[in-house]
Amino acid sequence: MTVPEGGGFVPVPDGLMPADDERNDLWPASLALIACIVLYMILPSQLVIEPKWIVPALELAILIPLLWQRHRAGGGQPWVRNIAIGLIAVINLANIISVIFLVHEMVKPGRLHATGRILIFSAIAIWVTNVIVFALWFWEFDRGGPLVRNTPAEGYPDFQFPQMENPRLAPPQWRPHFVDYLYISLTNSAAFSPTDAMPLTKRAKMAMGVGSIVSLVTVVVVASRAVNILN
Repeated sequence: MTVPEGGGFVPVPDGLMPADDERNDLWPASLALIACIVLYMILPSQLVIEPKWIVPALELAILIPLLWQRHRAGGGQPWVRNIAIGLIAVINLANIISVIFLVHEMVKPGRLHATGRILIFSAIAIWVTNVIVFALWFWEFDRGGPLVRNTPAEGYPDFQFPQMENPRLAPPQWRPHFVDYLYISLTNSAAFSPTDAMPLTKRAKMAMGVGSIVSLVTVVVVASRAVNILN
């Protein structure tokens, strides 16, 4: 197994296991994946890929073996992480397509025969999914991934947290967890820019940029629809 370190890769001995807190961090990330699937299923059929069941079915087909493999023995094999990345990519793509459908409904009303309230609730579900999915991206690729962080094989950080800049603010050997990445994604989606944690690598900057764009478009749709309702 190999993991990124800067611009290259370093070998990881077979059977290398992450710290217990990193393995425990798999549970909130797993629940976040399930939440994304549920949020997609509650969207109106006009805002999702038809037939409506096909994307959730594909996601569940990937998610079930992924959860079994990762929680069974840590899932340290490279193919397990590749499956996780593929699942996040599918959720991300499906959510972006829903944003496109939502914008189309705003520009050309009538495709979705629903009230403005339903459109706003749908936009909120899409926005929340965007926050979760980019938290998953950050959590999955920072320092080589959750099963490599806090081990001798971890790579260079993709984000600089305040605790890294000033170690006195945190316990010794502090490492970010899923909730930290969720907070980064939430503030980035709300402020359309980084707040307390700064992106250090190109992939982190690109991910934060895409997340901000999707969030901005969704917020504009909500604001526009709200103005129409008030008028």
